[in-house]
Amino acid sequence: MKHATLGQRALAKIERWGNALPDPAMLFVGLLFLVWILSALFSLFSYDLIDPRTGQAVVVHNQLSPDALTTFMTQMVKNFAHFHPIGVVLVAMLGIGVAEHTGFINTGLKALLNVTARWLLTPMIILVGIVSHTAADAGYVLVIPLGGVIFYAAGRHPLAGIAAAFAGVSGGFSANFIPSAIDPMLQGITQTGAQILNPDITLNPLNNYYFTALSSLVIVGLGWFVTDKFVEPRLSATPLDQNIEASEGIDGLSELERSALNRALLSMAVATVLLIASAWPDGSAWRGSGGTLTEFGAPLMGSIVPLIFVLFLLPAVVYGISAGTVKSSKDVIEGMTKSMQDMGYYLVIMFFIAQFIYSFGASNLGILLALEGAEVLKSLGLPAAVTVVGIVLLTALLNLFVGSASAKWALLAPIFVPMLMQLGISPDLTQAAYRVGDSTSNIITPLMPYFPLVVVYCQKYVKSTGIGTVVAMMLPYTISFIVLWTAFLLLMWGVGIPLGLQASYSY
Repeated sequence: MKHATLGQRALAKIERWGNALPDPAMLFVGLLFLVWILSALFSLFSYDLIDPRTGQAVVVHNQLSPDALTTFMTQMVKNFAHFHPIGVVLVAMLGIGVAEHTGFINTGLKALLNVTARWLLTPMIILVGIVSHTAADAGYVLVIPLGGVIFYAAGRHPLAGIAAAFAGVSGGFSANFIPSAIDPMLQGITQTGAQILNPDITLNPLNNYYFTALSSLVIVGLGWFVTDKFVEPRLSATPLDQNIEASEGIDGLSELERSALNRALLSMAVATVLLIASAWPDGSAWRGSGGTLTEFGAPLMGSIVPLIFVLFLLPAVVYGISAGTVKSSKDVIEGMTKSMQDMGYYLVIMFFIAQFIYSFGASNLGILLALEGAEVLKSLGLPAAVTVVGIVLLTALLNLFVGSASAKWALLAPIFVPMLMQLGISPDLTQAAYRVGDSTSNIITPLMPYFPLVVVYCQKYVKSTGIGTVVAMMLPYTISFIVLWTAFLLLMWGVGIPLGLQASYSY
């Protein structure tokens, strides 16, 4: 009990310290200036580290030089307009906004709650979050806010629902029993790193599939325990705001709602069948150059967000017409408009994040940090199992500063993969260790592009929510995931369970 009290006190301090930080938008303004200053300082030195992307020595570029500042000004609009998370969020929210405005989502959730036991809501939300990885970043704009709505409707604390969904979508990013585009993307980078040592080596795109599939059970179980036994009891002392829309409560379904919901779901099912029928033939335009639907670059994978828009908009309109909440096209546009109004604060934050990420990338400070960390790990000469743990921890640390999974692995794979091959550690294991570290710290770094969006979701229920609130709420997940998920990886490796589908290779 004493340890639990100490843990609660530690999280309370983290929350206070985090919330004492400036507004997230101003925090990134400060970080932008910090990057400029550090780039000017570190550009004075030369480094013997080789950038694996160019094959040349790493050079830190001074972002306070006249040329850099001029380029920054000319790129400012492009940095914001082309920042990937913005388009993903806004397009998806157009369809979701109509679904909320017409009552389709609220009625659907009430129907779901009628068939789902209250105590099973947590694992259900985490599992849905894990499955959402197949749809790239869709979980951030779909599953996480619905986690709060579902918990609130069930009489539970909505922030606990958001936390559980965030843990599944982002903390368990590498746990999934359904293959996704991230699998061949990482495999291609891993294979390139392995071919530094053995040019003939080939890896299967699903070289981590068994591990990621079984990890789904690990993440659901851990997330369920942490949410129900630790996070939600702690949040019980956090009062909700009084201005939460009454429509988010739970009542029984009326006959009109039930009929409208059935028609809406039928329209969604018909649209889904048509999509499957169009994607099924071997020559389908949805398939990538390799002939598959899930490969990196396949049109289907690139259309996930527009498909979410359509597959929510269509049943939402059908529901609205049937239930009487849509009487003209103005009602549909009103739903879209309201969803964009709710995203105003998010857009302000995204503007400054986009500028920070541009400057951080242009400075090469992230590359320097990643390569220096890898060199330190390499110089320690640790036993194989300890080295695997070191990769997990180093990746988790770097993930606090460099968010992109593919970009980070492109820097680290040419170092880690051949280095560990010489220690008898397969590229498959090295990639799996990287994926664990890359996932577990996603949920505690404000530098992750979708982190401010989670803050906005929480503020819907508790207006005083800040960065510290979310970090303190998610830290128990990070700690439990990084410890037990790493142990699970070592267990699979230790008893000889294959991590995935393997190609024939030697090293």
